Amino acid sequence: MDENAIVTKDLTKRFKDLVAVDHVNINVKKGEIFGLLGPNGAGKTTMIRMLCTLTYPTEGTATVGGYDIVKEDGKVRELIGLVSEKMIMYDRLTAYENLKLFGKLYNIPKATLDERINHLLKLVHMEKWTKSQIGTFSTGMKQRINVIRALLNVPEILYLDEPTLGLDPQSTSEIREFIKKLNEENDTTIILTTHQMLEADMLCDRVGIIDKGKIVALDTPANLKRMVAGGNVTSVDVNVTNLTPEMTAALKDMRNSISVVQEGESHLLIRASGDDAFDDIVDTIRQRNGKIASIKSLEPSLEDVFLHITGKEMRAEVTKKVKTYDGGHGPGSRPARRGR
Repeated sequence: MDENAIVTKDLTKRFKDLVAVDHVNINVKKGEIFGLLGPNGAGKTTMIRMLCTLTYPTEGTATVGGYDIVKEDGKVRELIGLVSEKMIMYDRLTAYENLKLFGKLYNIPKATLDERINHLLKLVHMEKWTKSQIGTFSTGMKQRINVIRALLNVPEILYLDEPTLGLDPQSTSEIREFIKKLNEENDTTIILTTHQMLEADMLCDRVGIIDKGKIVALDTPANLKRMVAGGNVTSVDVNVTNLTPEMTAALKDMRNSISVVQEGESHLLIRASGDDAFDDIVDTIRQRNGKIASIKSLEPSLEDVFLHITGKEMRAEVTKKVKTYDGGHGPGSRPARRGR
């Protein structure tokens, strides 16, 4: 029995002179959360659109659930659910009416559909707003309905394209917890695209880093971070009790500075390159009479991995240390299930 939910072979998409996806070869295991991580324009959404049969590849092939995305696109659509970057709902309809409309498109029997809608609304704590118009919802509430809309057909494979984009921290946390629960309890295969390093680190069994349409690295988050452990990038968390704008500016102006992010009045997250980076950070602060209350090195992040591989920033922030499950699985093996 094939353990792969998705297999791509030299999958390519061109738009005239632009190569959006460039000969991508990946295997996504059944029951795993697979992350596609990269900046805007890297090719994440285009790849998802091909795997959902919304656009056909220019070259190469792919199978989803064992079905060819071009020759058997109808079979593919029966197996999948999609939460796209743009919410697919109608503001004048209620939450229930939106879900019923999309459920009918799958020809789900009425009794089954009603039961499923009620169950899904409870899962995302939205049962109180069943009869409320979508247009009155906050962005976070809309996204919860958007996510369960994609689950009406009980998909084996769920695509989540930037599911927490633009959400407040509480809604972001709730969506992430729901994704984990869905994967762990239903064994749903999930393909998650994101440019948020923390999200990929928290949720994904494996991560493929995509840059300019190419997969430039693929492994577990833990194994990817080992690539730069002890390498040329130093990340520190420092508290300076008398932090000033001049001190922060001096840290940013260091010859080996990569990023400096201030959190609160005295807290800095700093990344710098070179063997002497740690000493340079301390010296720069002390030369300006800075009083260091605490300083600690952070383990490499997926941000560091991206910088190490591509030579450029993903975003101007430092990702904090996050506990991840490794289990010693490389890219060719099936990840162990979390929490089981």
